[in-house]
Order: sequence, then structure tokens, then C-alpha cells
Amino acid sequence: MKEFNINTLVRKNILNLQPYISFRDHNEFNAPVMLDANECPFGEFNRYPDSSQKKIKNKLAELKGISPSKIALGNGSDELIDLIIKIFCEPKKDAILMMNPSFAMYGFYAAVNENEVLKLNLDENFEILKDDFLKISKENKPKIFFLCSPNNPTGNSVEDIEFFIRNFDGIVVIDEAYIEFSGNRSGIELLDQYSNVIVLQTFSKAWGTAGARVGAAYASEEIIRLINTVKAPYNVNSLSQEFILNLLDNKNKLQENVGKVLEERAWLEEQFKSIECIVKVFPTDANFFLIKMNNAQTVYQKLLEQEILTSQRSPAIADCIRINVGSREENEKLINVLKGILS
Repeated sequence: MKEFNINTLVRKNILNLQPYISFRDHNEFNAPVMLDANECPFGEFNRYPDSSQKKIKNKLAELKGISPSKIALGNGSDELIDLIIKIFCEPKKDAILMMNPSFAMYGFYAAVNENEVLKLNLDENFEILKDDFLKISKENKPKIFFLCSPNNPTGNSVEDIEFFIRNFDGIVVIDEAYIEFSGNRSGIELLDQYSNVIVLQTFSKAWGTAGARVGAAYASEEIIRLINTVKAPYNVNSLSQEFILNLLDNKNKLQENVGKVLEERAWLEEQFKSIECIVKVFPTDANFFLIKMNNAQTVYQKLLEQEILTSQRSPAIADCIRINVGSREENEKLINVLKGILS
């Protein structure tokens, strides 16, 4: 087990910060008269939401096999990424490390916090070069390493994650936004072994609730207390909490969504073989494909003319477009348009 004194990594002002504590959320009442929070006494959603999201955490704890005290919820994973950087990275002093290419928001929130963004360039198969990782970790000493697995926008999973955890003297954030589509074991299983690990998951992808904006962080109780100290008091609204609670009562919905996506992913992969303008379809563990095209800019524009929205990755990833899996109707329209585009 790799032990860290987390306090040596945390910004000093954060250690001294006193969290906002909602009195009503930390006490039990039978029939309270709520005159404490300056709310309007009228209206369907006139009361502030549960600031500690206890009911959702309890249900997630049962689902994931982890204590509720090791779970924090955010307004999407984006808020959690922002909070993690604010907790551990001193502005104008510390750096984060991220894969390149990977999810752009790691760098965005680091830049907002005035932290240096170190990029670990991936090889031609979008895998991490371990020697490069060891070199940049030793020389630059970044505070946080963001590991996106499966990686966005490449779609592949990171191999040998424990190697990177063991060889990094800081916080390792494993972003598992797409893990349900991969069949991989979650980094949550590593939390008892490594106290410097944070695992991020989301309801936006496989659960099909991007509009609710709810993400979850799993980590040691010490790190979760820090996140709860820094987060806004009512960061997950009542409507989203209610929606997610109902969703967690219907766990079959997750498997249903994943099953449909995987079926469509396999269908699309087979269809891509006959598309003339496609040069290469990269292997994917996610709900999207990274595809190398002949004349990618032209293909992107042709799709856009038919109101098919895709994600142009060039020039960062030369001649590539990211296309996520849609419904069969959407996928058939995509294939029909692509078939009309010649090399």
C-alpha cells in the first residue's frame, strides 16, 4: 500500500478553510418550521437541496461497494476537476500533468487557476510512453496527473494504471467517464491500496443523463472531506438529485443503455469497413470512434451540411474526426452520407 501524507500536497490556505455546513442537513427533524435560510415559503422547489446529497451517496455506496464517506458529488465531473486542482495546486507555482491528446478541460481549469499544464505526448497508438512519464514526473514534479481511461478523444484504455500510480509523487486522478462501455475494472478497487488516487465517474454518458449534470468522485475520506470543504454548499440542485435517485432505483436502465450502445458500436464498426473516405478506425473502449479520414475537413463539412454534428480533431490529431455512437436511425443517416463522399 502506497501511503501519502495528503496534507503535504494540499494548499495551506485550503487546510485552514472552514467548510460551509448546512445546519438542517446535519440534524434530524420530524416536522420543522424552516425559517432559517431566507427561502420563499411558497413554491414546489422553494427549499434548498440537501447540501450533502446523503441519499444519492448511500445508493452509490451500495452499488459500488464503498463507504458513503468516500464519495463526493459535483455539478458534473467538470466541477470536481476544478475543485481538485484548486485544492492541490498553488496558483502560479504548481503544475498538472495530462495525456496529449486527452480531455481538454483538465488544461482549461488548470489555466484558470494559473497552473502550468504539462502534456505527455502519446505514441502512434495513443499509449503512454513510460520513460517519458518517468522523466517529466521526476524533472517537473507536477502535483496532479490526470489519467483518462478510456481516453477522450482516442477511445483506448490506459494499460498498467498501477505503474503510473506507484511512480507518481502526487495525486493521480483516474477519469472513468466511459468505463461502462469498456468492460474494464474500475480504479475504485485500488483506493484501499493507494491513498493518492481519486476516481471520477459520471451520470452523463452510460446513464444517459448529461442534462442533469451530476458527477461523482471516489477517494479516501481525507480527500473527500477536502472536496466537501471547497465545493459550493448546494452544488447539485434538487431536480437533479431527485432524477438521479429515481435512476438509481432502476439499475437495469444502465445495462439497457450500455447494451444498446455496444450493439450500435459493433454495427457502425462493420459499416465503416465499406466507407471509401475512411483511412483508419482506431480501436475504442468508449461510446465513440476516432476515425482518420481522407480530406477530413471536407468530410466534416459534408456531414455538417446534412446537419450531422461530429467533433473535428484536426490539426491536434491530423486528419481525424471523432464520431459518437447514435441511435440506429442516426447511425444509418451517418453511414449513408459517408458512402456518398469519395476518397
